[in-house]
Amino acid sequence: MKRKNGKQAMATRERIKKGFSKLLKEEKLKLIANYFENPGEVINLLKSYWHPDSKQQQLFDEFSENTITNFYIPYGISPNVTINGKDYIVPMVIEESSVVAAASAAAKFWGERGGFHAEVIDVRKVGQVHFGWGGDKGKLLELFPEIEKRLLADTDAMTEKMRKRGGGILGMRLIDYSTQIPDYYQIRVEFNTGDAMGANFINSALEQFGHSLQDFFAERNDLHEELRKVEIIMTILSNNTPDCRVKVWVECPVEQLDGIDEHLSGAEYAKKFKKAVDIAHIDVDRATTHNKGIYNGIDAVVIATGNDFRAVEAAGHTFASRNGRYESLSNVTLENGIFHFELEVPMALGTVGGLTSLHPLAKKTLELLGNPTAKELMMIAATMGLANNFSAVRSLTTKGIQAGHMKMHLNNILNQLNANEEDKKKAREYFKDKTVSFAGVEQYLDSLKK
Repeated sequence: MKRKNGKQAMATRERIKKGFSKLLKEEKLKLIANYFENPGEVINLLKSYWHPDSKQQQLFDEFSENTITNFYIPYGISPNVTINGKDYIVPMVIEESSVVAAASAAAKFWGERGGFHAEVIDVRKVGQVHFGWGGDKGKLLELFPEIEKRLLADTDAMTEKMRKRGGGILGMRLIDYSTQIPDYYQIRVEFNTGDAMGANFINSALEQFGHSLQDFFAERNDLHEELRKVEIIMTILSNNTPDCRVKVWVECPVEQLDGIDEHLSGAEYAKKFKKAVDIAHIDVDRATTHNKGIYNGIDAVVIATGNDFRAVEAAGHTFASRNGRYESLSNVTLENGIFHFELEVPMALGTVGGLTSLHPLAKKTLELLGNPTAKELMMIAATMGLANNFSAVRSLTTKGIQAGHMKMHLNNILNQLNANEEDKKKAREYFKDKTVSFAGVEQYLDSLKK
């Protein structure tokens, strides 16, 4: 499809500038289609991705703004994933070839060696009240116990249900940033949101804190009039969640790694594998790709369950930089003949509320996982991250990553080259024992035509 140029496109742009969000969905679709040479073809294509059930489609439309269609991503399954002795069937939503296959292969490999082990280290999440106050910081520190009492009292009704579920506000402290930005302070608040991701709960509490902080100072007749004014700069949760963290690991005697590399013993291969991971601790270029592979597995579960993969990744990349440089999130130790491969990541997930309760497939994903708690889901997602990391490093340190990846990518190449079903079947057979490349597949299809 080619984009349309000329007067009609200019007229379309003018209409879009004037209240596009207020138009009906059909009107938006027609306007966007006018950017192409074949508007009717574009409209039919975009409509073909609408859900046939109008109620379901309306639900999807209301997830975001200015919706004109849906964008499909494959929903795959990694079976037989053993975590802490329990077997899971794990849905994964991802478009990249070989990720689900890699996770499944690692799950099978480690399932025969005791499975994955996981634990949640903590579930504390952070919110911040950023404010400006022109008084003496010593006086602010003196007043802070009273301020904290007032903030908690004013949010008591709001946090009651969360407290009954074992969560709520865990504590708060005043942070002085006035030496870096004049008169700037922060109240850092820690929350436990139970099985909810809790973003809306946290932000609602923080906004009330902002109002209560202003009221507290406005009511202080013992302060000079100018010091009764507080500037609330912003109130917002932080996606940096170093204290909402999960750890997952696998381990076995090095002899159980025999056969991974036909040229090396299990003990020798374990050392090679460790070196590959150690490189990602000292080289930022390698660490970036290494951790991306980890998030191939984590994101696929996070998306499938209706959670926020962007927040999860942001926290993880911040955590990867905690030592002053960006480095691997996974680690290998070799002690007393035991190979130990471990991943520790921050991860704020929920199993109730938000998209997890609205998206039909997110709800079914959680059901297929056995309706896990938020802690259990953290362990499942982290496990798939370690599984993908293991498979990636194993491929890189043996036959190379492209052999398996390009085999999985063959279907995509055939579709890009518009191969018919008969030629696809012949190509899959032909490339069973050959290196797959775009040029090679293209040449093979040309040979079939001749």
